[in-house]
Amino acid sequence: MTDFTQMGLKAIRDGVAAGDFTAREVAEVHNDAVAAAAELNAFIVNTPDHALAAADKVDADRAAGKELGPMAGVPIGMKDLFATKGVQSAAASHILEGFKPPYESTVSQKLWDAGAGMLGKLNMDQFAMGSSNETSYFGNVASPWKRQGSNATLTPGGSSGGSSAAVAARLCPAATGTDTGGSIRQPAAITGITGIKPTYGRCSRWGIVAFASSLDQAGPMARSVEDCAIMLGAMAGFDPKDSTSIDAPVPDWAGLLDADLAGKTVGIPREYRVDGMDAEIEASWEEGKQWLRDAGAKVVDVSLPHTKYALPAYYIIAPAEASSNLARYDGVRYGLRDLPEGAGLQDMYAATRSAGFGDEVKRRILIGTYVLSAGFYDAYYTQAQKVRTLVQKDFMDAFEQCDVILAPTTPTAAFALGEKTDDPLSMYLNDVFSVPASLAGLPAMSVPATLNSDGLPLGLQLVGKPMDEQGVLNAGLAIEQRAGFTAQPEKWW
Repeated sequence: MTDFTQMGLKAIRDGVAAGDFTAREVAEVHNDAVAAAAELNAFIVNTPDHALAAADKVDADRAAGKELGPMAGVPIGMKDLFATKGVQSAAASHILEGFKPPYESTVSQKLWDAGAGMLGKLNMDQFAMGSSNETSYFGNVASPWKRQGSNATLTPGGSSGGSSAAVAARLCPAATGTDTGGSIRQPAAITGITGIKPTYGRCSRWGIVAFASSLDQAGPMARSVEDCAIMLGAMAGFDPKDSTSIDAPVPDWAGLLDADLAGKTVGIPREYRVDGMDAEIEASWEEGKQWLRDAGAKVVDVSLPHTKYALPAYYIIAPAEASSNLARYDGVRYGLRDLPEGAGLQDMYAATRSAGFGDEVKRRILIGTYVLSAGFYDAYYTQAQKVRTLVQKDFMDAFEQCDVILAPTTPTAAFALGEKTDDPLSMYLNDVFSVPASLAGLPAMSVPATLNSDGLPLGLQLVGKPMDEQGVLNAGLAIEQRAGFTAQPEKWW
């Protein structure tokens, strides 16, 4: 019998279209896999009926000879940040627990229109604030990976940790993620899967719970570059309901994939060689350079001189925008309301937010409110925006010398849950390689490269020019073909 959980997005779609098996058979097997993996805590809400209904429609359309969509018959996981009509969409927070939107996010609707079905809502760091999936109100997600010789539970990364864990554990062939400072790429890297953050504005933000509006961007997470290209094609497109949406045609990224990089130049940023970098991360980076040379590319050094300022600038801008965005959660209109007896309006605000927001969310709201306050706005927020402009200019200058940039995705492999919980600065440093591309709004992806000596995945990151997702995907395919990464976690759950 075919093990559908081992099949990728394209293989499932093509098999359904050819009549090799039905979409319902695929959905049933994946529903069972999700139910059996409760110990990973990757899903907050299971929606087996949604997956089956979508599968039945695909099977009926095929029987009727109708044209099938690019995601037809593919059951996916949906990050809990996306509004899904009639299904709890809580952003993994207590303050939105029980909230069932009367509308569908643009991205999720595009996926349903393309023939995908939803297995459930995936766990995540609360309001996408975190790098380890330990800030979720619904409990942490456990990575399906283990260190060799250790039974310690590892992080699946964050904030899209439920997405990365579910795809790596073969609970679904693909999942949606969102990336504000690396929240697609970092979890993809440390769970051995592929994920791409497209150019800011490629995918609509309408119906996605906002963290930092000038940074948030949706993207796909899957087990191959081609699967990501197919799913991104279904997700992307102009949306008049999103004022930041780019009005540009969506290329056939999957159809145009080409691993021949002859005539292309790959830039290696000098500033990404940080002190104390994990030797195995650095070795995988060197190997990645050689793989791209083998694909025909020329490799050159480039400089991104303001890289060291990117992370501090990000942790001013993102909390500032979060402070503004999360002000809407006050207990008045929807979500949690904590109304102590005899309390006034201000007391209700305070009680609701105190009970509804987790510690990390409160920390970032406080930081954001501080840097936006009258006495500090120019000293912090205005300066951070100037740094952001300099970071963007660094990339544009670098791209005069190269077509794509290669760097590590993360400074370390997966760490154990609890290792960095009491050290926010150490946790924030997980995003040191991913934040610059987010500040610049550039397309960037992580591709699995190798396993380290502990048997844990290491990823390589590719950053491209604005709107050049194709260049990033092509370079990713070149690495994927040469890395030959087929490792997957041994089932323990």
